[in-house]
Amino acid sequence: MVITVFGLGFVGLTTSLGFAEYGHTVYGVEISEGRLATIRQGKLPFLEPGLDEALTRHLNKNFFPISIDSLEEAVQQSDCVYYCVGTPYGKDGQADLTYLFAAIEQTLAVRPQDRYQVLVVKSTIPPSTTSQKIIPFIEEKGLKVGTDIGVANNPEFLREGHCWDDFMNADRIVLGVSDDRSSSVLRQVYATVKEPVFCVSLNTGEFIKYLSNTLLATLISYSNEMSVVADTIGGIDTAEAFRILHMDKRWGGATMASYVYPGCGYGGYCLPKDTNALYAVARTAGFDAQILHHVIDTNDQMPSFIARKIIRAIGDDKEQRIGILGLSFKPGSDDVRDTPSAKIIKALMDAGYKNICGYDPVAIDEFKKYYSLPIDYVASYEEILNQAQSLVITTAWPEFRDVRERTAKPVVDCRYML
Repeated sequence: MVITVFGLGFVGLTTSLGFAEYGHTVYGVEISEGRLATIRQGKLPFLEPGLDEALTRHLNKNFFPISIDSLEEAVQQSDCVYYCVGTPYGKDGQADLTYLFAAIEQTLAVRPQDRYQVLVVKSTIPPSTTSQKIIPFIEEKGLKVGTDIGVANNPEFLREGHCWDDFMNADRIVLGVSDDRSSSVLRQVYATVKEPVFCVSLNTGEFIKYLSNTLLATLISYSNEMSVVADTIGGIDTAEAFRILHMDKRWGGATMASYVYPGCGYGGYCLPKDTNALYAVARTAGFDAQILHHVIDTNDQMPSFIARKIIRAIGDDKEQRIGILGLSFKPGSDDVRDTPSAKIIKALMDAGYKNICGYDPVAIDEFKKYYSLPIDYVASYEEILNQAQSLVITTAWPEFRDVRERTAKPVVDCRYML
């Protein structure tokens, strides 16, 4: 395939040489004359291990660094055009898309008229940018996206200092696409790779990149906040505490999905108690730990959010019988202390949905003991499937995975397990 890549910074040059390594012919467009001259001499404009050797292998063979003056010839030949230009954030935190739209405009001015070409954003752009800004921008030019031209995003997950290895040995490849033709073209780009390729919606493709980076930012910020909490309380060896934390088998022996996965909020005995206690003691000592504060606040708000999600899904009929699947705070336990199920049931009842029945494989007796909620309890999974008009999964018990195979009734999956 022939590919044009806009921008030869860390992401763009890595992408260009990575595609060349796959066997594609790549034109790399760079507006900085100094950077372009350096690359044309076979030198990197920045330090990036492994990329220098790739540049030596592919320069003027199947990777051609070009100026904007040669853009038309490159774009006319290309099956897809990649954008790896800067999207810095401004004073209000919004991504500045000036360079991206300028590059798209330049592409459209010289694009081939006789065949389908896909424009692919690899620059990091906020969720909904492709669907709400880029596609309307292109269609204002008289082109029909999905018919005349393709549009997609293909987020990068590169670490500076490891770009080449991250590209060539990726964990996963994400393609945000909105039509089958674009999906087919991009799958050809990655036809030789062994890594899993996921074709998702445009918004999902953009969101995954932010999901990754904001998690890293949060973990770093959390660690920094905890160091301030430790200093404020005093008498704590922060470095030793973190080294011992890292030995916890939940980090070394579990997958990310064990904890980095959405649900209805945390419950049980330890997490609510300990999170509130540490926040309180830090505040008493003189430091208002904002991350902890917002963790508690987010968890407190989750039942209301989940209840609103359920109501949107099942409709306005407040007399319908709602079946709650799961009463314990997590599968594999009969612990119902601070269980999200109880809070969600209460929120639904406060909204006027009072015809509720509940089922749990092991926790019904415990739930009855802890909560005096006026709901009915059913003795089996089969019975609640028969009784309820709509079903809500609030605990991720494995037996609930086949619920959509066993009933055509509405199912609201609040544990994102189906």
